[in-house]
Amino acid sequence: MKVLQIVEQAFRTLTEEQDDTILWLTQCMHVHGEDTHLSVLLAGHAVTYAVQQKPQPALTLGDWQQSEPADIRRDLDGLLSKGIPVHVLHEDLAARGLARLTLHEGVEVLYRDQLPELYEKADRIWQW
Repeated sequence: MKVLQIVEQAFRTLTEEQDDTILWLTQCMHVHGEDTHLSVLLAGHAVTYAVQQKPQPALTLGDWQQSEPADIRRDLDGLLSKGIPVHVLHEDLAARGLARLTLHEGVEVLYRDQLPELYEKADRIWQW
């Protein structure tokens, strides 16, 4: 089974978690040698993940401090090192003024007119 994970919401749960929930889940779902093939498309506000250069800063709320802030770069590296393709939507980068920034190594840029082909390759599309 081929599953495309479309991540549109950025930075949700990062206050209390050390990872983006869906990027973490995708890594956990990856099993070598199985018939499940995963890929990720960063769209909407999540395109910022593809250009992020530093880990999230530590956050303090009252007496509580996030001792292990999220590191999206590490999450992307984890996906890519397992052979999980990560794509980013060019038009969403451009709409946010990010199209000229350096992308995380290994992330592939797709244009909106390439989406039907990407969708056709998937048996399941999960949009988050």
